[in-house]
Amino acid sequence: VQLQASGGGLVQAGGSLRLSCAASGDNLIDYAVAWFRQAPGKEREFVAVIRASGGGGGRTYYGDSVKGRFTVSRDNAKNTVSLQMNNLNPDDTAVYSCAAKRFAILSVLRDPQMYDYWGQGTQVTVSS
Repeated sequence: VQLQASGGGLVQAGGSLRLSCAASGDNLIDYAVAWFRQAPGKEREFVAVIRASGGGGGRTYYGDSVKGRFTVSRDNAKNTVSLQMNNLNPDDTAVYSCAAKRFAILSVLRDPQMYDYWGQGTQVTVSS
């Protein structure tokens, strides 16, 4: 599967952005799809994941720093996964990447090394 992330940009603190991860080559419905981010000089950080629609039940999980502000969702008709980001703050500034893994079990969902497919990153910059 090939992934393409889009939707990044420059936004003021308190604003919102919506990122999209579009897939081709396979149907994302059977994949866990996660978002990670990496700021300059920092390690890659887990942001959110949505499990496969079948065995995973489409459940969602979030990193502590984004819980309550970000929402991950699927559009199966468009074969995309989106990340709605609200109430952004400068600490959210980073390159955001989407990743997918088929038949992912719960214990590996937050580990970027366990993902098999990655999209290119999209820059999100939040000004104060």
